[in-house]
This record gives sequence, C-alpha cells and structure tokens, in this order.
Amino acid sequence: MEFQDVVRRRRMVRTFTEDPIDPEVVERIVANAQRAPSAGFSQGWAFLVLDGRDETERYWNATMTPGRRKEFGWPGMFNAPLIIVCLSNKSAYLDRYSLPDKGWADRDESRWPVPYWDIDAGMAGLLVLQTAVDAGLGAVFFGVFDQAGFRTAFGIPDDYAAVGTIAIGHKAPNDRPSPSLKIVGKKPSSEVVHRGRW
Repeated sequence: MEFQDVVRRRRMVRTFTEDPIDPEVVERIVANAQRAPSAGFSQGWAFLVLDGRDETERYWNATMTPGRRKEFGWPGMFNAPLIIVCLSNKSAYLDRYSLPDKGWADRDESRWPVPYWDIDAGMAGLLVLQTAVDAGLGAVFFGVFDQAGFRTAFGIPDDYAAVGTIAIGHKAPNDRPSPSLKIVGKKPSSEVVHRGRW
C-alpha cells in the first residue's frame, strides 16, 4: 500500500471480528514500533504484546469491571485478537541525558520542556496504527482504564507508565465511526495550520 493511502485510510476501528492475525504481521507491527524516534536514542519505550483470546481477555479483566464491560458502547473491541500496550520509561531519558555526550550530569527533570518519554511512546503507537492499516487491519488507540489493575495483572515495573493501548484486528462489517466525528467534526486546515506566524 502506498504511504499516502495508509495515512488517508487510518482511522480508529472499534469493532473487530475474532479472526486471528497472521504471526508474521504481528511481528512486523512490533518491529515497526521499535523504529519510532526517541530523544537521544534513549529508546525508553516498551511494548506489552497480548496475542490471542486468552491474553487479551486477561487485559480486559484487569482493566474493566464486569459492570463497565457490560455498559461499554463498543463491545466489538473485546473481539480484537491483538492488544499492544505502549509504555514509557522516564528514567531511561534522564539516565541517557546524564551521560557525558549530553552534558547534563544531574538527572533534573525540569530540563525537559515536555515529557519526551511519553511523546516517543506515542510516536511508536502511531507506527503500530499505520502498520496495522498497511496490513489491511483495523486498530484503535485508547487509554488504560485501570492503571493499577493493569500494573498488577501484568507485573509492570514501577519505572514504566502505560501511555496507551492499541487493539488490533480484522474490522467487523458493523463497525461504525465514533459519534465525535459528527459532534465535533474534523477541523479545517485554516484552524490548525499556521504559516509564518500564528
């Protein structure tokens, strides 16, 4: 698929079939995530890959109560055969930038104008989304509903933060766009692109 087609076709798919994903495609998705940029080549991102019904069900059980699952507006998300959680590690960035080639002997977090550890994990997440589209799959990025439950269920180390989750699978025919598309709509370029000055 041409890159422009991948960009144009990328949208959040929230209803999946239960069909499995080819293991080679899963590996390509994970390999592409690791191609994301990272400040100072810190590579402070990590990915929890949950492949198959048993593993994805553990995720849903850890992050959503049965009552919430029952009321959830997109029950077809629970069919996704692949879940990838993008995590960031702030310490990796603070450690990297305290090395001699960067010149910050201390690990002072105030030197960072924005949390690049989370930004870089988000960039990796976008590569996951784009690779899914390129493979003919659907995907959706969303927050971790219960951070504490997630950490406990999967033994996430304290120095990692879950930036977001991506559910991936074959798009179901009954997938519908988010109501936000109608309620808010896509902003015109004139509102978000500023050339030369604001």
